[in-house]
Amino acid sequence: MKVRKFSIADAALQRSPGQDAEIFAGNLVDERDGAAVTIGYGRYAPEQSLSETMAVDDIMIVLEGRISVSSDGPTVTAGPGEIVHMPKGSEVIIRSHEEGALTAYVTYPHWRTARA
Repeated sequence: MKVRKFSIADAALQRSPGQDAEIFAGNLVDERDGAAVTIGYGRYAPEQSLSETMAVDDIMIVLEGRISVSSDGPTVTAGPGEIVHMPKGSEVIIRSHEEGALTAYVTYPHWRTARA
């Protein structure tokens, strides 16, 4: 595998699997590339939320807007340049705010494999 760089324009964003909200994800690298992790971008329309039990360790980097994540502890709100880690097995509610959000993510292992 060679060194590559990506931008949001490279991501084929699709509605997050199993969700009705206006939340979209696009993998750029995953198991099909022989990588050990999945990386991609996510886009959240304003005031959207999803509930998920994390099947993988997920690291989300907020690029634009704000995201709040509620779990068994206090709610964490992150804005541009901040990182949220959601450990495997965590039951989370992820919510975008009035401006929506653009994120980048890294998961281990691959989220598509874990959800299959």
